[in-house]
Amino acid sequence: MQGKVKVLIVDDSAVLRRTLSHELGKDPRIEVVGTAPDPYVARDMIVEKKPDVLSLDIEMPRMDGITFLRKLMNFHPLPIVIVSSLTKKGGVLAMEALAAGAMAVLAKPRASFSAEGVLDELADTLVAVAGTEVKWVKSIGAVKSSRIEFLRETTNRILAIGASTGGTTALEMVLKALPHDLPGTVVSQHMPELFTESFAHRLASETGLDVREAEEGDSVVPGRVLIAPGNKHLLLGRSGARYIVHVKDGPRVNQHRPSVDVMFKSVAKVAGPNAVGVILTGMGRDGASGLLEMRKAGAPTLAQDEASCVVFGMPKVAIEIGAASEVAALKEIPARIMSAFAIKTVPGI
Repeated sequence: MQGKVKVLIVDDSAVLRRTLSHELGKDPRIEVVGTAPDPYVARDMIVEKKPDVLSLDIEMPRMDGITFLRKLMNFHPLPIVIVSSLTKKGGVLAMEALAAGAMAVLAKPRASFSAEGVLDELADTLVAVAGTEVKWVKSIGAVKSSRIEFLRETTNRILAIGASTGGTTALEMVLKALPHDLPGTVVSQHMPELFTESFAHRLASETGLDVREAEEGDSVVPGRVLIAPGNKHLLLGRSGARYIVHVKDGPRVNQHRPSVDVMFKSVAKVAGPNAVGVILTGMGRDGASGLLEMRKAGAPTLAQDEASCVVFGMPKVAIEIGAASEVAALKEIPARIMSAFAIKTVPGI
């Protein structure tokens, strides 16, 4: 976008409204055009201030954030970033918000998070999604994908997928189209702790796959999808002939934990050419160098194309450094994954 991104902050906490307004206002890319304590005030301010993007709380008086989000998507669609409490309930509600059309979900800043760049991440996300065509983005999630079927055994193969902003919808679409005996799959999606468990439950419900939040030592087997826990790195490992995962603490990489780079580099080292790497929509550069290592190790690598990305950041960098052996639209990625595993699809699908 040209000029500053106009942000409206909607949250029932006066302290948080002041904090966000003050901190975001320091960013030269952002103009905070106002703050609202509830959706009714926000509704009038949207008409008056014409913000480019909203920072939206979920649990608010008079009207909850999800109801407000759905109304906005129907009558006045805007890019919306959910800023939610780090609770189990907050995680469940955040998944509902993403399903309703929110672009991203971030944790509410706390004093202990200040050193870890939570406010910087919020600023970057608001800027990244501003100007996105919301109706088009929502239509991605509505695409009906025919499920592809495997024709042969998939043992000892690994599918590794990394994503960030916009990735929850993109990942759901990809997994819906893949077979129930897909290769063992590991996923790093930038998302706060306590939200990834709800995300895994949602994916399991929507796709019919065995999707779960990864735990230390989990086996990576056909038909299973392991999601990196928020605030932890996910690495591929081996135990004898079996692939397993390690869930680790450690410093943020590319400002993220989980980091897609950390996961991809472990997959390159452990699985080499027996893996396929996929990098989906997201801001920044996390995952690009790891995908390049996977390609150098002999793994086919895919990047989502610009036209189908919510934010063409991570795939863009991957393409620029030569990490992607193929570039494809989101709707084409499931078939490209199958082709990369050299497994044919059932005729007619």
